[in-house]
Amino acid sequence: MTLDDALGVSSQPAVDLVALDDALKGLGKLDPRKTQVVELRFFGGLSVEETAEVLKISPDTVMRDWKFARAWLARELSGERPDGT
Repeated sequence: MTLDDALGVSSQPAVDLVALDDALKGLGKLDPRKTQVVELRFFGGLSVEETAEVLKISPDTVMRDWKFARAWLARELSGERPDGT
């Protein structure tokens, strides 16, 4: 077994964790609850229902926040500006 195999090195590009952290901080300034949804779902592994229970909001609200946050973070991480440039 090679070192790359042992470490699980992939040929796919890795997520830039610093950029992700910066983007999450930006989202937190815009809407802290959406950041909490991302943290609980993505990093915490919670389901929609579990996230709703923790945040004391409805599962529908979790899904709206989750969809918005994913789109917002994707745009931020791609470097695209809101005006499309």
